[in-house]
Amino acid sequence: MCTESAAAARALRRDVASRAAAAIVGGYAATSLVTAVLARALPLQRGDSTTLAMLLSFFIFTGFVMGVFAARSTRRGWLVVLVPAAIAGALLLVGVPL
Repeated sequence: MCTESAAAARALRRDVASRAAAAIVGGYAATSLVTAVLARALPLQRGDSTTLAMLLSFFIFTGFVMGVFAARSTRRGWLVVLVPAAIAGALLLVGVPL
């Protein structure tokens, strides 16, 4: 019985560590990519667009962190940051005029 509870505790720690990594590392990467797309897409002058995108990045990062920890599973938590990061990265790589 002690072995089962120890295994459950390790699984819980591993789950929390994975979510924390998704929120911190994945959230940072996804926020950077989404912010770069926003800076290009906003219909303002270049400096104003960049400033506004950077200000919005704090809310975007917070949203990613909340999404990762609100997800039902660790896998879904990773998808919260990986899917938007992949879309934003693809938009930047293709160079779609925004």
